[in-house]
Formats: sequence, C-alpha cells, structure tokens
Amino acid sequence: MEYPQIYKRSPAEAREREETALFRESHKLNIACKKAVEAAIRENFDGMHLKKECIRPVMEEYGPDRVEWVLANTLQHLNYDGRFSRSNKEWAGSFDMGSMHGSDRGLDFIVGGHPAVLDGFVSLVREEREAVRKQQEKPSIKGQLAAPPVPGEKNTAKNKDREVR
Repeated sequence: MEYPQIYKRSPAEAREREETALFRESHKLNIACKKAVEAAIRENFDGMHLKKECIRPVMEEYGPDRVEWVLANTLQHLNYDGRFSRSNKEWAGSFDMGSMHGSDRGLDFIVGGHPAVLDGFVSLVREEREAVRKQQEKPSIKGQLAAPPVPGEKNTAKNKDREVR
C-alpha cells in the first residue's frame, strides 16, 4: 500500500522550496498518527500488559515509516527519560530529524503517555518491522525453484531422459 510521503524539511525550507502544502499535509498526518498511537495504547493497555496487536491498526492507517518517524521524534525529544530503553533510544537516534528539531513543529507530534508503556509500543513496532524485513529477505521455496539457474553453476538435477547403457 502507498502512503503519503513524510515531509522531513523545516517549515522555512518548505517556504523556500514552495512546498508549504506538502509540509502542512505531512505535519497534519504526523499529529494524527501521534493521536492514533496514544489511542492504541490507551485502548490496549490493561495496567500491566500492552496487547501486541495494538500496533497493527496504526501501522496500517499511517504506514510503518510514518509511525517510526513519529516514535523516533518522540524519543529524540524525550531522550533524557531513563524509562526508555537504551536500544530504543539508539534506534530513535538513527533517524535524522535535524531540520524538524530546529523548529517547534516536531513538538506537535510527541506521543504522550507513560514512557515505560510507550517504550513497549516502540519495541513492538521495531519487532514487527524487523520481522517484515527478514521475511522480505528470505526467498520463498517457490521463488527459488522458479529462479533461472545461475550461469556457471552446476545443475544438480537428474536428467530423466538420459539413456541407460
């Protein structure tokens, strides 16, 4: 499924490039995604456990890239909080939010809620994305069988039409 592109430049850059409409649309979607994450957590956290499937509706509606963008923005703004795991902070730090943090715009889509529960949501998103990446890397048996032989590679299949001597 195709999702709207995330606009990663600052408002000033958007004005210079005459891309203000793109910036505004992306910014609105970032805020809506933030609210959807908050709702998913609110509706799927029972006080002790966060339901694993709570990430799916958010990822399907906004796309995995935007969900990651909003979560990374949140953790970068709140990286002082020790209730976020080190691995999630490092993951969030891998996103280049440079021009977004130069403005107050990134503040609009910081996900609210208890950091420990939000950390669990981030972990679930990361696990899901990693599983999808591994699945995409792993060729199916059907795909392997349909693939043409590699030139120079010895064909090990037995020839049924071979003459018997």
